[in-house]
Amino acid sequence: MTSLENTRFLVVGGSSGIGLATARAAAAAGAAVTVAARDQARLAAARDRIGASAQAAVLDTADNDAVEAFFGRQAAWDHIVVSAARTPTGPIRTLSLEDARTAVESKFWGAYRIARAARLAEGGSLTIVTGFLGTRPSASSVLQGAINAGLEGLVRGLALELAPVRVNAVSPGLIDTPLWDGLAADRRQAMFEGAAQRLPVRRIGQPEDVANAILYLATTPFATGTTVRVDGGGAIA
Repeated sequence: MTSLENTRFLVVGGSSGIGLATARAAAAAGAAVTVAARDQARLAAARDRIGASAQAAVLDTADNDAVEAFFGRQAAWDHIVVSAARTPTGPIRTLSLEDARTAVESKFWGAYRIARAARLAEGGSLTIVTGFLGTRPSASSVLQGAINAGLEGLVRGLALELAPVRVNAVSPGLIDTPLWDGLAADRRQAMFEGAAQRLPVRRIGQPEDVANAILYLATTPFATGTTVRVDGGGAIA
């Protein structure tokens, strides 16, 4: 495995959840970390948690001009992680077309814009966070599964197009992140406990579990075009 010491490491969507855990792990491994997200206040709070050496940049992946301008003024990155997405969900017959477009625009096209505009050092890596619904779809989240599957297909193609830059995906299962903060505490706890009983590992995932897989891919020079699932066995349960 290669070292992250003194590498330039960008986490898009690094202000909370999996992205923040990844940024903290990369900084602890010696990388010069930059986190990018839409919200300035959340970025400032994230930077405080990562450490004084971290940099922060306001970036909306839905704004192609902003994405191209950001990468146009930056030196090449050694590693980029894309963990940013706003994905309304629900059965396709009740999910509005506007919400469906928002989900695809944010998660698929956001990652696509980053991959298209990013400047990566030779031998560097791009890692996109997808989700295990791309492997095991849910009747109540059909579109999310389709987006994740599409991203994993994109990753395989990009690994060929962008070589020798390495391109991979990490596919999380149910992870305890701020994504679930909109649920009432009792409902969230009941959901987590029920899911934990169904999973072979008998617990819910934490953002640090996914961050470990992301850093594995960033530091393993023989890994490209692959998807690593971090789902507690959810795809087989």
